[in-house]
Amino acid sequence: MATEKKHRIFTTSFASVYPLYVKKAEKKARTKAEVDEVIRWLTGYSDEQLKRAIDDNVDFETFFARAPALNANASLIKGVVCGVRVEDVEDPLMQKIRYLDKLVDELAKGKKMASILRA
Repeated sequence: MATEKKHRIFTTSFASVYPLYVKKAEKKARTKAEVDEVIRWLTGYSDEQLKRAIDDNVDFETFFARAPALNANASLIKGVVCGVRVEDVEDPLMQKIRYLDKLVDELAKGKKMASILRA
């Protein structure tokens, strides 16, 4: 019986990608605090829980498995990231990762925070 190979991003450490999110946002005059805000909005993590996830070097699979609560409005996140329409992603974990990518993209593109947070 063949075991399905996990996508590489699932086992990638969140802490290794987090600085890239921050750098992408800062290049466009946004802040680390704003990146943290969109991550907290999506995942339900507190500042302390987010810091701990980064310090513990958890992978994306663990990061989302430990997330207190995916935001009820996450399904309102629509659009294309890396040529993939986020609302059409079938794997639930991959979709959450794409949601996060899309939020950081919107931040870097200068969208208003209220719009990014689907307020």
